[in-house]
Amino acid sequence: MWQLQVYDALLFDCDGTLADTMPAHYRAWLHVTGAHGIAFDESRFYGLGGRPTRDILATLAREAGLDLDLDHGVQQKEAAFLAQLDRVAAIDPVVDVVRRSQGRVPMAVVTGGHRAVCTRILEHVGIAAAFDTLVASEDTERHKPEPEPFLAAARRLGARPQRCVVWEDSDLGIEAARRAGMEWIDVRSFHTPARVSGP
Repeated sequence: MWQLQVYDALLFDCDGTLADTMPAHYRAWLHVTGAHGIAFDESRFYGLGGRPTRDILATLAREAGLDLDLDHGVQQKEAAFLAQLDRVAAIDPVVDVVRRSQGRVPMAVVTGGHRAVCTRILEHVGIAAAFDTLVASEDTERHKPEPEPFLAAARRLGARPQRCVVWEDSDLGIEAARRAGMEWIDVRSFHTPARVSGP
């Protein structure tokens, strides 16, 4: 079992790690992709976990041969997600770690999502004040699985990468942690989100 005192900092992904948002995100994606006739399988959605919304939409549009207004599409998707925020629950084992660690070790949220949306999620589950910094998609040019987001968080916290532990729920996020030289805990080992059967 990992020991808190051996780490300089704890870094947490947001969606699917701190809060069980993934089903709501997928329903929001279906709202957007369905309007354009784009097929988006749920398994693929989970495989893209950690990538920014705009990048995912650009990929889907390119594959479908569509020229979409990406900014508008992103706004639609995020609005459709926020409309479901009251249905989102905390992932209690991870949030418990946050509450027990607050004030004892520096902590950051490192997300592929937008800062404003992530902040709303953290406020909803009651832990926004627990973190020393938030690295969102707007803060780095290269995203998970690249290590830059986690390395940026470590720099902000004055932490050595090799003395950071990352909590993640996606293959891309875990690969980013590995490339950053950090340890990681895979939330999927003890939490499985519900699957969505339709919009």
